[in-house]
Amino acid sequence: MYKKISAILVPTILAIGIIAFMLYRVWGDLLEALQHMVPAYLAAGIIICLIAWWLRGWRYQTILKSLNYPVSITVATACIFVSQTVNLIVPARLGDFVRVFILKHEYNTSYSEGVSSLVVERVFDIITIALLGAVSLLFVLNARSEFYIIIFVPIIACLIFFVVLLFIGKNSSKNKYIQIILTMLHEIKKASLSLRSIVLLGSSSLVIWLLDILVCYAVVLMFQQQIPFAIVVLAVVIGNLVKAVPLTPGGIGTYELALAVTFGLAGVSPAVATLIAVIDHLIKNLITLAGGIISIYYFGDWVVPSIKNAMNSKFGGEDTSGR
Repeated sequence: MYKKISAILVPTILAIGIIAFMLYRVWGDLLEALQHMVPAYLAAGIIICLIAWWLRGWRYQTILKSLNYPVSITVATACIFVSQTVNLIVPARLGDFVRVFILKHEYNTSYSEGVSSLVVERVFDIITIALLGAVSLLFVLNARSEFYIIIFVPIIACLIFFVVLLFIGKNSSKNKYIQIILTMLHEIKKASLSLRSIVLLGSSSLVIWLLDILVCYAVVLMFQQQIPFAIVVLAVVIGNLVKAVPLTPGGIGTYELALAVTFGLAGVSPAVATLIAVIDHLIKNLITLAGGIISIYYFGDWVVPSIKNAMNSKFGGEDTSGR
């Protein structure tokens, strides 16, 4: 019990602490900046974010189809909404386990296929984000040296992963756990390395992350700031790559801090940089939360016990499913 509580409470306190510190040190300037915002850009950011979510659902539908599980865009998008909503509430990306359970319940996928679909999505996300960051560095002269490490390490790791997939054959093993890994690698290869998959997943991932960047850029315009687009790209890239390390639920706190630091490169005041970072993440998280709640009702009340099971399996609790 104490292990479960501390595993959730400590990262949550860390997230709240980071945000509180960022807001406290610029509170006066922050209130002044709010008075000069242009609400129309907020509406634009919300619309762009909703379009990006629809495209995420389409991409995940494509991944599942390549694994021979045809689903509707609604189901695919709802799967992502639920898993990402759980990720906003609890640490360690437990929501990803929930998505695997949903696929198992609704389409009788194997657990390895559910995990494989997640890996394909994550790898295309990471490689796309990192490549966008690498391009943005060409236009940012005073980028911190740490940014190069944050961007190029994932690129190298993803390239190595793709090379491994490319050369892996139809091997098998008598060892249960090695065989599970081999099975997943074959499923990931099947879903990601065909010419069709590379074109569809690569192009859709690029558009998804450009839309995500445009949400942030809309927030920049909302506060009437003249920040070069390359800086906005770099900020969102660094924020998402830092957020990929699950220190806090949904990367709350670490994402905002990364964005605010990056905006400082363009001479943006700490108050405005903090405000842009917080509002950008707030828009994305509130839409995720709303979509997650609607999706839970869409799938049915069995989803909530699945979320509890994911937490119990991660933190060593007992299974509550009754099975």
